[in-house]
Amino acid sequence: MVHGERPEHTAPPEVFYDSTEARKYTTSTRIIQIQEELTERALELLALPEDGQPKLLLDLGCGSGLSGETITENGHHWTGFDISPSMLEVAAEREVEGDLCQKDLGQGLGIRPGVY
Repeated sequence: MVHGERPEHTAPPEVFYDSTEARKYTTSTRIIQIQEELTERALELLALPEDGQPKLLLDLGCGSGLSGETITENGHHWTGFDISPSMLEVAAEREVEGDLCQKDLGQGLGIRPGVY
């Protein structure tokens, strides 16, 4: 690996985020904090109506479901797409409440417009 090169640039995400890397990512307190803060900010920017009704949100690149947990804690439902089967396995083991789907976003979403 070249100095300064990000480790995930050494292999495609479905290869780089193997079981070991997926677990390291998911248990890093730094990553957990970053994901929580970014998700809270994303929810602010969405400016969802405060009508007491949970919304259905799409988490693209959901990984092991860290952001999804924040979505759930804010009272919403979510579906997560990720390319890495190992990250999705960790999410399933953690029993996240969102629906999980292995998907390469470069190939399109394959969902009807207006669903999310």
